[in-house]
Amino acid sequence: MADANFTLVTEFILLGLTDHAELKVVLFLVFLLIYIVSLVGNLGMFLLIQVTPKLQTPMYHFLSCLSLTDACYSSVFAPRMLLNFFVERETISFSACIVQYFSFVSLLTAEAFLLAAMAYDRYMAIVNPLLYTAAMTRIVCVVLVIASCVGGVINSLTHTIGLLKLSFCGPNVIRHFFCDLPLLLKLSCSDASMNELLLLVFSGVIAVITFMTVVVSYIFIVAAILRIRSAAGRHKAFSTCASHLTVVTLFYGSVRFSYIQPSSQYSLEQEKVVSVFYTLVIPMLNPLIYTLRNKEVKDAMKKVKEMKHIPC
Repeated sequence: MADANFTLVTEFILLGLTDHAELKVVLFLVFLLIYIVSLVGNLGMFLLIQVTPKLQTPMYHFLSCLSLTDACYSSVFAPRMLLNFFVERETISFSACIVQYFSFVSLLTAEAFLLAAMAYDRYMAIVNPLLYTAAMTRIVCVVLVIASCVGGVINSLTHTIGLLKLSFCGPNVIRHFFCDLPLLLKLSCSDASMNELLLLVFSGVIAVITFMTVVVSYIFIVAAILRIRSAAGRHKAFSTCASHLTVVTLFYGSVRFSYIQPSSQYSLEQEKVVSVFYTLVIPMLNPLIYTLRNKEVKDAMKKVKEMKHIPC
């Protein structure tokens, strides 16, 4: 009979980034610009790779998938965030919250696996160049991309199913701008200890596997680069890794701050800033990094621009 006093939550209230009305207009314009640049940059990178024969290599195959993932990833958050700047009460239905969380974790996990696959690709290209063509075939690249996506879905599905088994019958205020599992577990009126354990185990295992793949790959890469006698050769070898290394550093740096560092060491406002960074800013920066630091991409962009000026 006690259960009859509970009212199941059908929607959550998102507190968003700020309560100050004057800041909302400024933030709307800033995040709208970031989202547009992110979409144009990532979709542009994806299309550029597809239409440029010179970029039909394993490295750019992974980059095109990363760009598509980033475009979808930022779209999980940006549209609702932008809309919520102009509503008095920022709400999200329970089902929409679940869908947002599932999409967020699937894409975040897939990106971690893709970055690890890209590190392995650079390892094969620099450490074992004679075996590179035979090892990194089209089929192998496709399998690695599919495995990254499947890994993302399995990880997300595990937590989403666990989340659906919980009851939400009390407070429904999420002190953030999106639905994140730790915050949702705090709002549950059920025992969420198993969910917390699964989150710790899955996140830990995936983080260790992907991060160690990157670290070990780059240890061998650096060792191989140092064995190259000419300075020009070392510079050329390192330049093929610089963009990926920059993206990996930004990705793991922001995720570490948000999910690995103890929450007592930083405030909720700091956490929101970091969340904005890895949900919106990093997806915008990734295509810019690969464009500015990659000669082949810049050459491909020049050719596309020249084609536009050729008369029919």
